[in-house]
Amino acid sequence: MNHWIIAPVILPALLAPVIAFVMRHDIVLARSFSLAGTAILAVIALGLTLLAAGGATHVYELGNWPAPFGIVLVLDRLSAMMVLLTAVLALIVQAYAVGTGWDRRGHHFHALFQFQLMGICGAFLTGDAFNLFVFFEVLLIASYGLMIHGGGKERLRAGLQYVVMNLAGSTLFLFALGTIYATTGTLNIADLAVRLQEIPAEDAALARVAALLLMIVFAVKAALFPVQFWLPGTYANAPGPVAALFAIMTKVGAYAILRFYTVVFPPDTVATGTLPGDVLLVMALVTLALGAFGVLGARRLLPLVSFSVLGSMGTLLLAMSAFTPQAIVASLYYLLHSTFAAAILFLVADLVVSQRGASQDRLAVAPPAAQNGLLAALFFAGAIAMAGMPPLSGFLGKLLILDAVRDSDQVTLIWTAILAGSLVTIVGFARAGSLLFWKSTELVPAEVAETPVPPAKAPPLASGVGLAGVGAILAALLALTVLAGPATAYFEQAAAQLNDPSDYIATVLARAAEGN
Repeated sequence: MNHWIIAPVILPALLAPVIAFVMRHDIVLARSFSLAGTAILAVIALGLTLLAAGGATHVYELGNWPAPFGIVLVLDRLSAMMVLLTAVLALIVQAYAVGTGWDRRGHHFHALFQFQLMGICGAFLTGDAFNLFVFFEVLLIASYGLMIHGGGKERLRAGLQYVVMNLAGSTLFLFALGTIYATTGTLNIADLAVRLQEIPAEDAALARVAALLLMIVFAVKAALFPVQFWLPGTYANAPGPVAALFAIMTKVGAYAILRFYTVVFPPDTVATGTLPGDVLLVMALVTLALGAFGVLGARRLLPLVSFSVLGSMGTLLLAMSAFTPQAIVASLYYLLHSTFAAAILFLVADLVVSQRGASQDRLAVAPPAAQNGLLAALFFAGAIAMAGMPPLSGFLGKLLILDAVRDSDQVTLIWTAILAGSLVTIVGFARAGSLLFWKSTELVPAEVAETPVPPAKAPPLASGVGLAGVGAILAALLALTVLAGPATAYFEQAAAQLNDPSDYIATVLARAAEGN
């Protein structure tokens, strides 16, 4: 076994308690160890991605217990790519939090950050449905702590809503796991794929119930309609760097949908057929519409960015709902793009709010920020990325999606939803940008100018580290655009593995097969 496969889980799991209990009173030491740990995680993730690029599926058996009896971690092209994306984004966001001083505004930021990485990486690597639930719970606990970092009534209220919604999802997850176990007698993903293929259609009622329950659970994580309402309030009230890290959180739900409904419940399964894809299509269409109209109607900057994330998830899951190789390639490309696009917008929004003042989060004419021109340029870059305009990768991603669904029975509906949603999103961002940066440079109306304004301390300029973090994400978007050819070639290989999971199943169950 290759012991590096477990490193993305073990490294943050060991580092988090050390930071929490040994370094909690020394912010410099906590920063140093946490940043170093995240950088090492990124290097390990890169090595695992290169290992998975060879095409083989790698299995790590905890305690040397073979599947399906023991816990296994599975590394393939998809899981390796997601771990690398997590590590790169985490390193950039953590550097931004240190550079802007966000990590000083509450206790245990770096310890919670490492626990969050443990949960995310574990969810991407696990080969067992129950341990996916366990890592979801680790995510929930750590993300709640990060969500309320810095305190505040609105943040606590949004955090409570977030926890309640996700606890309901966790309860449904347990119901779904119980139903699956009652039907198949196993929770190992590879073993589930084998057992469900053997169930005749007339005995598949429980399997269909489990498939739909899991869809609802993963929809909660991915913020899909009708369980999407927690996202705008949560992301809009989270600290800027935390919201940027949360850009990968919804992708955990998307990853789980892609993994389960290509390996465990593929469209050719007698038990479920195309039912999951049909349900996912409807959920994604409504989510895209809600996100686009939310962007158009937003009255504050952070909710606007949050609704744009909602719309991007609808677009992503629209492509994924087809479950064809071409659609999976398009969805994986757009997944990477939308993660970086959401992150850059949250970081830019944090810089804007820090210079205009927390009360100036409203999309209204106000005195310009100290670095108005620079922030306007960064906001413009993030907006065209999220809206899917050229020349950044969002345009290519949406073109790939539109091309991938040409043969779908619902092609007219999907094209209309994506193009109309993009147009509405563009209008919403254009309106916000003009109010924040363009009209703010004009003279303040007389009635506003006559209102006495008490002298205030000038807000600090954006730090070099903070701007470097935003620049790094912008560079990632540019690299994804320039390297679209090699990236899609990798995604094609990952899609081939997903659509033909025989190697995944055979590798995971190899020792069990030898025993028989």
